[in-house]
Amino acid sequence: MVTAIVIPVICLYFYWLTKKEMNENDAKWASVGRVEHEAIVTGEIKSIVEEKQKFYNHRYIYVQTLKLQTETKIIIVQKITPITKDFHKEDFRVGDVIRVMGKWDNSKFLFTEYVIEKR
Repeated sequence: MVTAIVIPVICLYFYWLTKKEMNENDAKWASVGRVEHEAIVTGEIKSIVEEKQKFYNHRYIYVQTLKLQTETKIIIVQKITPITKDFHKEDFRVGDVIRVMGKWDNSKFLFTEYVIEKR
């Protein structure tokens, strides 16, 4: 009698716990591409590295890493985008001068918005 009550309660508890964790991770995944605009960096693109990374279970992100040559040094900037049904990757070219708006994360600069400047 006790097992007929306890086992379903345990199953429901773990189902609820798993569902809650999935919702939290989905929210983190959806917001990974949003970066506050705290600073602006301008420079010429020297190299581009693009890769698809697993974020959580069946959720993926697309990471574009650019090396920018500013007036003083080379800075690594990253654009992270969650891969959704309407996802399209940004098209960067080596040699373009670009202005990115975002924030610093340790030694990398994360950005969401950018403007390609005319030469």
